[in-house]
Amino acid sequence: MKIVSLSKKIKIALGFAVSFLIIMLGLLFIRQLNGKADIYVEDGIQFVSKTEGRDFLIYKNGKWEKTFLTGVNIGATKPGHFPGELAITKEEYLRWFEYIGDMNADVIRVYTILKPDFYDALLEYNSKAKKPLYLIHGVWVNEQDVKGIADAYAEDEKIKNNFIQDTEDLIDVLHGNKVLPDKYGFASGTYTSDVSKYVVGWILGTEWDPDFVEGTDTANPERSFYSGKYLETKNASPFETFLCEVGDTILAYEEDNYQMTRALAFSNWLTTDMLSHPEEPMENEDRVTVNTEHIKATKNFKSGMFASYHVYPYYPEFLNYQTEYIEYRDETGKINTYRAYLKDLFKEHTVPVIVAEYGVPSARGKAHENLYSGYNQGNIDEKSQGHIDESLLMDIYEEGYCGAIVFTWQDEWFKRTWNTMDFDLPDHRAYWSNPQTNEQQFGLLAFDPGEEVSECYVDGDIEEWREETPVSETNEAKLYCKADEKYVYFMVESHQYDFKNDTVFIPIDIIENQGNLKYNDENLFFECPADFVIRIQGETESKIVVDAYYDSFYFIYAKQQYMIDSVAEYEEKNSGIFNPEYLCLNRELYIEQDDRLLPFSKYETGRLKYGDANPEHDDYNSLTDYAYKDGNLEIRIPWLMLNVMDPSKKSVISDMYVNGEIVPEETAGFKTGVAIVKNTEKSQATIAMNYYSWVGWDEPSYHERLKPSYYILKDAFKKIDKLEEQNK
Repeated sequence: MKIVSLSKKIKIALGFAVSFLIIMLGLLFIRQLNGKADIYVEDGIQFVSKTEGRDFLIYKNGKWEKTFLTGVNIGATKPGHFPGELAITKEEYLRWFEYIGDMNADVIRVYTILKPDFYDALLEYNSKAKKPLYLIHGVWVNEQDVKGIADAYAEDEKIKNNFIQDTEDLIDVLHGNKVLPDKYGFASGTYTSDVSKYVVGWILGTEWDPDFVEGTDTANPERSFYSGKYLETKNASPFETFLCEVGDTILAYEEDNYQMTRALAFSNWLTTDMLSHPEEPMENEDRVTVNTEHIKATKNFKSGMFASYHVYPYYPEFLNYQTEYIEYRDETGKINTYRAYLKDLFKEHTVPVIVAEYGVPSARGKAHENLYSGYNQGNIDEKSQGHIDESLLMDIYEEGYCGAIVFTWQDEWFKRTWNTMDFDLPDHRAYWSNPQTNEQQFGLLAFDPGEEVSECYVDGDIEEWREETPVSETNEAKLYCKADEKYVYFMVESHQYDFKNDTVFIPIDIIENQGNLKYNDENLFFECPADFVIRIQGETESKIVVDAYYDSFYFIYAKQQYMIDSVAEYEEKNSGIFNPEYLCLNRELYIEQDDRLLPFSKYETGRLKYGDANPEHDDYNSLTDYAYKDGNLEIRIPWLMLNVMDPSKKSVISDMYVNGEIVPEETAGFKTGVAIVKNTEKSQATIAMNYYSWVGWDEPSYHERLKPSYYILKDAFKKIDKLEEQNK
């Protein structure tokens, strides 16, 4: 009896055990469907991604699936902070991951090791999400070393060894097995979240500096061959050999320590591609080549190689001048130099190719142009940004690439642009938003001034001005002023104003002891010498102009760089001359192939755009400078267009001719006034001007807002998913 009872007990226990195992497997399967990533195992090595021919595959639901990767690049910072501060919180990452998941994205790409909050948030998000967000991770190379040493093998192979060490640290981080000590400008902390199953690829390195590539090649001619366990070279340059050695070493590190691997690429861009661009006018943009086709995967590397490029439609200049590109027409019949380049690049590869950065900025300022498509680096509104990004995405998809990662997720206030960087304070850029600097506005997520909503939307509705006191008041109009981290706002309230026929003049005296007392050749005078004048004339003829003596564009390009003709009258105080406000687009360039000289080019950034700047309205246009409604005129002017170098510190450009350069000085505020000039009025008028001062700040206030471009790309990503499903 005891033996039988014991047997029954064993059977019952086994039954419970089997049931428990079935339940646990069921729960595991449910969790697998609920955002969990599969892991494929072969010969004891785990991997979740691999390349096959020209395809990128991810192991999902027990099988390998060809995947076109759509996603976003994420920067390391937010307003009020620089990237090295790594100030983004776990809560912010979780919120952003929700947004990114909702927009049908597959991947997030990051450029360097972030603090533990990022990996903790990713693991938490993916543990609950219906569809996981995969990660493509990068490792930067120290920019100061690149500039200072310019040779990957110099100084006892300092750059190479640091590159390898940083990547090995990252491998430990991704497996939740690292403590990084405090180091200024770098991530640190205890990493315990294992996100390795979500990491589908490496993109190692940066947009390579041609001097660094050439320096490595010139100094190390003997380093043209490397044969490792996972990677080897074929007809490689010394720089390509350096990349191969780094890649092989880190692949070995992860396999030896974690029995895991993943697909690998090295960062690249048009400047160092393998193509010849004879009609590129800037020598540096076609001087050297980094050809990752010379780096081959051995049979031991189970995930395989892919190629990665940053491809924008407006730079380098050969996209505007290369004959075969401007002769190419897409299916709509339009010249499409972007797609023509994509075709050319794709042909050079035998592995999958991803465009790891693409996009245009929704900025007011502009730095480069595509002469045929208008897909420019700036002066693009947020809706157009979305449609252009969608167009670039579809070009990439149609040309057979394996993915496209838009640049970028969030706006980045700390960024600089070459044609505005001389006019602000480098160490304080992160504390205010500059619409003239297009590099700050690539994001799908905006950071708008104000903790919850902007205090002032330029839409003609003046409800937010009700509690304000006029700065200036005349019989015909009242002038109000406000300021925030992005703009100076003006509001003119008048029942005598005929918007279609009258002209509004608003002079601004922003710096003492200079300026004009008269507006050009008209009988319009100012009580105080004006440095700027806003002129509003209907919907199409409005602009802001600058006193010729205070014209920073003229000072840089005529007096310092001799790129435009010098005009003696411009260098006199109170000349009575106001210049249009310009931004430079290109210096004079020479195309040797065509024996063609391209003249110095600029555009008038001071022309003001009529519209509605309220994001809640159907007619919203983010480039709006002024709006009118029921006798009320609202205007917003970016700080930089008033020669303010940093509004948080109340710093303006000082007297350029006295100092011989552009340097800041502190201001208490500015004087301003208003006049309405009837279209038939010819009599002399003097504008009274009163004082306005804004309050500086130590920390900026801001709130998040998803741009229209976010929703446009959300639909585009969904469209890609449907096309991929149909092609299975």
